Amino acid sequence: MSTATAQRVTAAFRSGPLAVRSFRLLAGGQFASTIGDYCYAVALPWLVLSNHGTTVLLGTVLACYGVPRTILIPVGGILADKVGPRTLMLAADVMRCALVGVLTFLAARHTASLITLGPTAALIGAGEGLFLPASYTIMPSLLDDTRLAAGNALNSTAVQAGSLIGPAIGGALVAITGASTAAFGIDAVSFAVSAASLALIPRRAAASPAGQAGTPAGTPHTPAEAPHTPAGAADTGPDGLPAGPDGLPAGKPPGVLAYMRQSRAIQVILMVGIAANLTSGGLGEVALPALAHAHWGAGGYGALLACMAAGAVIGTLAAARSGKLQNPATFTSAAFIIQAGAITLVPYLGGEAGAAAALLLVGVCNGLGNVLFFTMAQRSIPRAILGRVLSMIMLCTTGTFPLSVAVAGILVRHIGTTPFFPIAGIFLAAAVLGGNTQRAFRDFGRRPQPTHPQNQPA
Repeated sequence: MSTATAQRVTAAFRSGPLAVRSFRLLAGGQFASTIGDYCYAVALPWLVLSNHGTTVLLGTVLACYGVPRTILIPVGGILADKVGPRTLMLAADVMRCALVGVLTFLAARHTASLITLGPTAALIGAGEGLFLPASYTIMPSLLDDTRLAAGNALNSTAVQAGSLIGPAIGGALVAITGASTAAFGIDAVSFAVSAASLALIPRRAAASPAGQAGTPAGTPHTPAEAPHTPAGAADTGPDGLPAGPDGLPAGKPPGVLAYMRQSRAIQVILMVGIAANLTSGGLGEVALPALAHAHWGAGGYGALLACMAAGAVIGTLAAARSGKLQNPATFTSAAFIIQAGAITLVPYLGGEAGAAAALLLVGVCNGLGNVLFFTMAQRSIPRAILGRVLSMIMLCTTGTFPLSVAVAGILVRHIGTTPFFPIAGIFLAAAVLGGNTQRAFRDFGRRPQPTHPQNQPA
């Protein structure tokens, strides 16, 4: 590494998100937890399919997971705003650690029936539903607005790096041991690590060092647990009302329902989220593992997930440099449309290598698009209702999961895995293109153009 490169890395560490201890703890915990999550993603399908279960049973177990997750996402948003995201994330991780321990026991006994897996999966899904809104709401409480895009990108990179390593570990453990027990055990330990990292984050995050001196006026640096917008601050941060995209007046934030009734952009985003995700759950949790199980085995499935995760790392790192985009919604839409095309091609590119290349591109586009979207949302939605609004968005994007996996299990059984991929790609592309017919959707997160007063008196 050259001296100049080393100096840039050192400067980025001292002034960027990594300078904040609480952010480092969060990112490290999420990295560990994601490794476990992807061990779980390999272990559960193999536990079911290798013990004479069918794709219908797999889809039903996943639906048991998805229904309570969906129902509790709004509850998670309310609790994140009321008790704080850190506290809620910690409780959810402790609960899921214990529950995955139960799955480890079941896997050791080669038990793969609906009566045993269904209730356990349902409780794990409930914990995930509480966790999700808090995990996106916590970031503005740790970082000021100038670091928010980079922080989202770095945290997502940590998650994606975990998703790159996790499938390889999970696939290798299942292939070597011939069982899912060890992979579930890794997941349980990873939840314990994540819970420990969250416990070390102060209940009220301290202002960042860079925010104490030399920061432009109007940049908020107080903790999100006790938000405050300095006088004269630009109306682009999460403490204020959206500046422009929704055309809402500045002032006291409205209630959640009033805000959503007034915000055309949020309304369209909710509809796009529902349509775009009608097939995504079934694609990732039923069709892809079924395709891999039929052709490439557990090791091949782990390799495919690792390729998709590697692409997501690339995409999230690219998103770290997106903070100055004037119209990020258009860029985000393009990324998701390219992703739709790559999904369509997965089973048609000549085997595992071609599928891996397509999934690599899927990961790049998905990682880039997700970081851009959540950064736009964190900047545009009033801080006081951020958790609840994000929970409603997540409810729409994940609420289709139970239906998606259940229908996918039936479709894959009757028409095979291959046709499901172009169906999923078409749904995603059509949803994004439909959203772009609405100006409020295209302008969501658009930065206000700088004004240049002319002929002003001296």
